[in-house]
Parts: sequence; structure tokens; C-alpha cells
Amino acid sequence: MSDTPNRAEDNPAEEILDVVDEHDRVLGQAPRGEIYAKGLRHRCVFVFVRDARDRVFVHRRTAWKMVFPSLHDMFVGGVVGAGESYDDAALREAEEELGVSGLDRPVPLFPFRYDAPDGSFLENAYVYEVRCALPVRPQSAEIAWHAFLPEDELVRRLDTWEWVPDGLAAYGRLRAPGARGSA
Repeated sequence: MSDTPNRAEDNPAEEILDVVDEHDRVLGQAPRGEIYAKGLRHRCVFVFVRDARDRVFVHRRTAWKMVFPSLHDMFVGGVVGAGESYDDAALREAEEELGVSGLDRPVPLFPFRYDAPDGSFLENAYVYEVRCALPVRPQSAEIAWHAFLPEDELVRRLDTWEWVPDGLAAYGRLRAPGARGSA
């Protein structure tokens, strides 16, 4: 489990997050449940994970997730705790969700802002990439199914599987020419 302050391991709705504006300035703090209920802007990280064979980690979220339950995602990640850096959150979230320790620090690629079309979900995020050669043991509370897929197979599934909307938007930006750094 994480040593990060303000993490609510038993009740994620109680986890304290920074509320930020569109310029990423901290306006205050609130519990995650309140942030989601009121559609307040908060910070998140997206980590694109490849294995030693260059396949992409893809998973389906559990049915009891607070947002986007049972949808597929091509990123691991999550919210940035109050006072936590994006870089620290990226490593913490990747290790937690993949069930590994000793992962290399994810490489930051670009900042990303997601605003749901209906205004109900607002994120300031950062997209990262990491190589994971370790055997993964995904966190069962977060991940219902997983596989490492060749990226061409992932692309074929974009129109057939239901994806988390923020991850799908971030992946579109990641695939744009010049977007990806080197991991």
C-alpha cells in the first residue's frame, strides 16, 4: 500500500485531492467523491505501459470504480493526491495498478487537459510512458481483465470495445505526429 499522505485506501471517495483551475493553479482541496459529484477540476496522470516485446498494457476497469466502471483503458494511472507531484503520482499509480515494485520512473510526454463534453468531468493531466519488463500482478480492486496487446491490435479494438473517454482522448493525442517521447 502507498505511504502517500491523504490516500484513502479503504474509501477512495474520501481521498483528498487538489481542486485546480484550467491553468493548474490550486484553488483548494476536497474529497474525491465531492470533486466527482460537483464536476470540479482535478489532477490526473495517464501512464502508457509497454512490455519488453513492445506490446501495450490494456485493461478493463472493475465494475465498482467510481468513474467509468467496466470500460477499457490503454493507460494505467489515476488521480494526483493533494500536494503530490505529477511525477510521483505516475510512478505510484503505475506500480499500484500493475502490482509491481521497482518500476523505472515513467517518462513525462505532455500535459493534457480533458473536459467532458457535458462539463461533468474536468481533468488537468500529464501523460507518461514507461517500459515494464517485470511480471505484472494487476490490482484486482482496479482491474478486472488485462493483456499486453500489439499496438495494431489495440488500434483495431478502438471501434469495438467501449473505452474510458479521457483515455481515448489522451491516446488520440499520443498517436499524433511528434507527441511521443522516448521511453
